[in-house]
Amino acid sequence: MSFNVYLSGEIHSDWRDEVEQGAKEAGLDVVFTTPVTDHAASDEAGDHLGNTENSFWRDHQSAKVNAIRTRNLIEKADLVVVRFGDKYRQWNAAFDAGYCAALGTPYITLHDESTSHALKEVDAAAQAWCETPEQVVETLKYVLRD
Repeated sequence: MSFNVYLSGEIHSDWRDEVEQGAKEAGLDVVFTTPVTDHAASDEAGDHLGNTENSFWRDHQSAKVNAIRTRNLIEKADLVVVRFGDKYRQWNAAFDAGYCAALGTPYITLHDESTSHALKEVDAAAQAWCETPEQVVETLKYVLRD
């Protein structure tokens, strides 16, 4: 079985590399996709559409351009992994999880126990909650077993 997995959420650590490497080492047939993980590039995504006089409209333009990629990749995914880190508020990750829930796309949350209360509704709609990239790989190994 082959799977398309979208890796959503926190962009300030190497968790994506860990999941991808673990899947590769396990011989899993997985195609991984991601959002733009260059923070500055993501913030600048809509700048070519014109100058704005306040940050709200700049963010609005860039969010819409980023959404083209994000929505398409989530809609094509068989599974989405949504990572919530501990340093930044990932409102975009929460939005991605909600979008998955609305579409009926299975998703796994990835975060430590310290944020489990804040994410209780997000976790309740998820198919699994993992605390480590290794647990994500183990979940993929089970789902993709023959």
